[in-house]
Amino acid sequence: MGKITSESLLSLEAYNKERPAFREKATAEHRLRTVHLGDHLTMIFESEFLMRYQIQEMLRVEGVSTEESIQNELNAYNPLVPDGSNFKATMMVEYPNEADRKLALVKLAGIERQIFIEAEGQPRLYALADEDLECSAQEKISAVHFMCFDLSEGMKKALKAGAQMMVGCDHKEYPMQVKSLAPETLASLVSDLS
Repeated sequence: MGKITSESLLSLEAYNKERPAFREKATAEHRLRTVHLGDHLTMIFESEFLMRYQIQEMLRVEGVSTEESIQNELNAYNPLVPDGSNFKATMMVEYPNEADRKLALVKLAGIERQIFIEAEGQPRLYALADEDLECSAQEKISAVHFMCFDLSEGMKKALKAGAQMMVGCDHKEYPMQVKSLAPETLASLVSDLS
């Protein structure tokens, strides 16, 4: 899978015409690729289309189309595009009450290193996360993390052959697993693999 380029983006005028269809597709894909780990962790497995949509939306909101602004958006979102041998995800720690969220962010320190996926018959694979160094130093976590799961050839082969995939967290303060993904969610993720 290639990265998104400025040449592959729609002009602002063209995007405004296509925006309702883009939004409808993005909403459906976003819902399809979301996995809830209990009440407080949400994983959104990103795709090339979802990142393309984000870029187009950001350029629309900013109302500019200079090469520099386009490149800034590409630099921000391209790292979240799966490359054919990995899954990319955004993980959110969600507590509606601010006081509860502050306490949870301290209690759940290190959780970003304890998120995993596991395909049937394959070893557990932990995410690589972009850590917020300032928050880590304060022994709390950020509420949002960007994650990468670099799949082994065995895991890719198993998933393509129909193996189920578990998503989980083994943090001592938040042990949680989704033992099997909805078939359509798993199919969407597997479609990212080359």
